[in-house]
Amino acid sequence: MKIAIVRQRYNPFGGAERFVERALGALAGEGAEVSLITRNWDGAPREGFRQITCDPPYSRLFGGRAARDRSFAAAAQREMARGGFDITQSHERIPGCMIFRAGDGVHAAWLAHRARVLSPLQRLSQRWSAYHRYVVNAEKAMFEHPALQAVICNSQMVADEIAHFYGVDRSKLPVIYNGVDTTAFHPGLADEFRTVTRATLNIPAAAPVLLFVGSGFERKGVPQLLRAAARMERSDAQIVIIGADRKLKAMRALAEGLGLGPRVHFAGPLKDVRPWYGAADGFVLPTLYDPCPNAALEALACGLPIITSTTCGAQEWVQPGLNGWVVDAVNEAALSLRLDDLAELAGNVEARAAARASVEALTLPAMADRLLALYRSLGPAWVGQQV
Repeated sequence: MKIAIVRQRYNPFGGAERFVERALGALAGEGAEVSLITRNWDGAPREGFRQITCDPPYSRLFGGRAARDRSFAAAAQREMARGGFDITQSHERIPGCMIFRAGDGVHAAWLAHRARVLSPLQRLSQRWSAYHRYVVNAEKAMFEHPALQAVICNSQMVADEIAHFYGVDRSKLPVIYNGVDTTAFHPGLADEFRTVTRATLNIPAAAPVLLFVGSGFERKGVPQLLRAAARMERSDAQIVIIGADRKLKAMRALAEGLGLGPRVHFAGPLKDVRPWYGAADGFVLPTLYDPCPNAALEALACGLPIITSTTCGAQEWVQPGLNGWVVDAVNEAALSLRLDDLAELAGNVEARAAARASVEALTLPAMADRLLALYRSLGPAWVGQQV
């Protein structure tokens, strides 16, 4: 069986890339011939698949990101057409793929949510952005293309959005949740890392530590988090922010201006976040939009109660008051109250156990099994004979 997986670029911190790597391993293990169509993927495992590099030129001056994505999409379409593949699965919005994984969610939904925090002028700029218009048009064309047989959704929220914005039949929207390595992410990390990791930032042993993990601070809700933290009653709570962003200096300045300097720590991007999962007491992600962040599931697996938003797919695993809370991403007053609640749960054995239990079934083998079951339902008859 010949399968093509399309992803434009590799980001070592990206959830979509980790999903692709796991999918590649599962497919290669089944004896499939897997090709990765990409512009640049230096970090993927090499064994068991071949890489098809599509890096066509485009004008950075005239067209920018839209030109970049359009050029790659055209090249990927040519490779899919001439490759003789049984299944083509894209992680980019490219019309003509057989399977699309909506790991980045629905762009039309993201624009609607983002507009809530923009000024009138910024909303006008977003509406007429060449890039956003290109992505929405490509998204629409892909969902309407007759070749599309299934859309892998990583949360019920994403499935609902695709049905709402584009009218795709629910039978084409299987939900395959992201897998968590529950042997690597577990509550025992607290015993291993809590003391030594806190010491790196001089955080007192008794202080509640609330952890944020994510890149793209605007979308993930860092400004709201900082403003809400400034309104907390618990002045001893520490906020640790892990991730990369072009607006890092602006966020540092905002924290200082709010009087949060000693309580907020920007740790930058980290390849291994497990020490901070072990050092923290809770996890917070008040994201404007996130289909299903791996970081939230990893935090739960580590026994951390979480706060997330009504526009985050991870809300499915939150049992309010038991293992966390769900709030409106832009309601800073409500977020502030819940940050105090989360700080109060520091060391709560029942909350930690409930957090871990909520995601114990989301293992990597379970994800691979559901993915392979989808391929068997769509692929040639011999797929089922290989398993």
